[in-house]
Amino acid sequence: MKKVILDLAVTLDGFIEGPNGETDWCIMDDDMDFDGFLSSVDTIFYGRVSYDMWGNYQPDENANQDEKSLWKTVHAKEKFVFSNQNRKDDNATFINSEISNKVNEIKQQSGKDIWLYGGASLIKTFIQLKLIDTYRISVHPIALGNGKPLFEDLQERIELKLLKTNVFKSGVVQLIYEPNK
Repeated sequence: MKKVILDLAVTLDGFIEGPNGETDWCIMDDDMDFDGFLSSVDTIFYGRVSYDMWGNYQPDENANQDEKSLWKTVHAKEKFVFSNQNRKDDNATFINSEISNKVNEIKQQSGKDIWLYGGASLIKTFIQLKLIDTYRISVHPIALGNGKPLFEDLQERIELKLLKTNVFKSGVVQLIYEPNK
């Protein structure tokens, strides 16, 4: 069965973006092997705002080849957008009801794992519905003081089991957890 993997950057003080939505603090080290992560998934779950911003993003012509290759790989994945809108889109399937049932149907399909891309509202929904199988959280060595927190309005505790820790040359520490069942 496919797993839903939340792969996300977070600041040391727990924010996934700054107060104005900024993510310019995110570090992409070559030793993070993001390409390896991308090769382990064949599906991406987006919220509508994140999809509209990044789901069809194309780097400009001055971007380096690595960035162009990264986005080509991302856009080759099957995309599902969770939204109240019921839009037609050639590049994604929109889901606007029965989230748990539809996610479980997708998880039953053959193939690789699923990247829960976000945004914050979708992540909060997946946390509340207990749909995340793996939390892959990369803690960046910066504190913002305010912004959008990762764990917002939790209705109950989430107990997690640490599976692995990766430390990168930039000081980013990646923590990989699964929920205690």
